[in-house]
Amino acid sequence: MVEHSPAFLDAVFHALADSTRRSMLHRLAQGEQSVSELAEPFAMSLAGASKHVKVLEKAGLVRRRIAGRMHYCRLEAARLAEAQAWLRYYERFWTRRLDTLEALLEAEDQAASEGENPKG
Repeated sequence: MVEHSPAFLDAVFHALADSTRRSMLHRLAQGEQSVSELAEPFAMSLAGASKHVKVLEKAGLVRRRIAGRMHYCRLEAARLAEAQAWLRYYERFWTRRLDTLEALLEAEDQAASEGENPKG
């Protein structure tokens, strides 16, 4: 199993649980943006946007750079990749279970169709 610190996963999934923060990450995938640019589509204050950015920073998903009075953010995708690796373990788990179920259902269908059309 993929091993990760529970605190790391808690912070990442907490950050991703909010649609505003997911939207901010999506916008940052296009390139660096200021906090005011991130706030703009949500009609929120800079303080509100900054709180969201702090949650993303705490999770390691965003890096902030300060130039004068402007705060610029950029995506740190490595943490997303680590969370995806954790999720992939469970994807494989469910894929195996669903493959087993599919095989059982196909065998059941085959047995039922052979029972309806007995040979001889």
